Amino acid sequence: MGRQVRRAGAVSAVVIGAVSLLTAAPATAETSFATGTVTYMCGFPSIGQQPLDVRMTFTGPDSVPAGGAISPGGIAGSLVFNAMLNAVTFNASNRDGIRGTITTSLTGTNTAPASAEMTRLRIPEQIAPYVPGPRSVLFEQDTSTVVPTFAAGTPGQAAIGLGTTFRIEGALHQKDGTWSPWIFNCTVKNTNPAQNRTFSPAIPIT
Repeated sequence: MGRQVRRAGAVSAVVIGAVSLLTAAPATAETSFATGTVTYMCGFPSIGQQPLDVRMTFTGPDSVPAGGAISPGGIAGSLVFNAMLNAVTFNASNRDGIRGTITTSLTGTNTAPASAEMTRLRIPEQIAPYVPGPRSVLFEQDTSTVVPTFAAGTPGQAAIGLGTTFRIEGALHQKDGTWSPWIFNCTVKNTNPAQNRTFSPAIPIT
C-alpha cells in the first residue's frame, strides 16, 4: 500500500510539472537596437567647438505590452575623433590614450518619461600609438552605469533615441605615463534636416 501511495505521488508530481511547463509565460525575446552616426559639437581646449561622431547600441525587448517596461541593457558604442582631432588632441600633445565616463540622456516616443538621464557609461582605458586618420574610442555599460527604464505608452510603437547633450568626464594619457583630466561638454550638431538620433528598429507595443 505504501509503495502504491509513493508511486501515485510521483505520477502526480510529473503531471503537475508538465502542466506548469505548458502554462508558464513565454520568455521575452530580445532585439538589438542601434543608432546611425550622430554628430555632436564638443568643446575642446584651445581649439573650441569640434565635431565628435557617436554611435550607440543596446539590447531590449522585441515587443512590450502597453504599460510594460523598456529597460535598455548591454549598452555599448563608439566615439570617433576625426583625423584633425586625433592629430591635435593626441599626437601634437604627446598623448596616446583616454579613459573616463559619459553622461547623456535617452529620449522616448510614446513612453513615460519622455526623457531621462543615463550616467556613468564607462570609457575603459584605451592606450594606443598615434596612427594618422580617425581614432575610435569605445564605451560600454558596466555595473556602475545608471540606465533609465521607460514605460511603454499606448498600443502601436515606441522609439528610444539619443538626447541632445553628451558629457565626457575623461582623462587623457600622456606618453610619460601621467593622466590629465579633460571634460568635454557636447551638444548635438544642428543640421537641416535634423539628425536622426533614434535607435532602430522601433519597439512594437501590444
